[in-house]
Amino acid sequence: QVQLVESGGELVQAGGSLRLSCAASGRTFASYCMGWFRQAPGEEREFVAGITWNGGRIMYAESAKGRFTISRDNAKNTVYLQMNNLKPDDTAVYYCAAGSDLSSVKGRYGYWGQGTQVTVSS
Repeated sequence: QVQLVESGGELVQAGGSLRLSCAASGRTFASYCMGWFRQAPGEEREFVAGITWNGGRIMYAESAKGRFTISRDNAKNTVYLQMNNLKPDDTAVYYCAAGSDLSSVKGRYGYWGQGTQVTVSS
């Protein structure tokens, strides 16, 4: 079991940066692959980035490549999403998720946080 709490979302201007954090409870955090997803109003929840338990493999959605960086600190039970050069299309609720496999498919993740709102103004 793992519980996830996201933070760091806020209103930012286009071109700005944000770092999202996802704090996990439980001693098994280091055994999970972690993912970041986002959901805009009226849209499906979509994959943003994922990382294996030791950071050895990382995946990004095409929309995130070159602008976003996922990382994790197992000693702090935390996964991060650094987002640079933000665009209005990045506006969404961002969720972190934990699963046993690195995947872009949301159904492969069994644990989810409540989300944090990111709003990018033009």
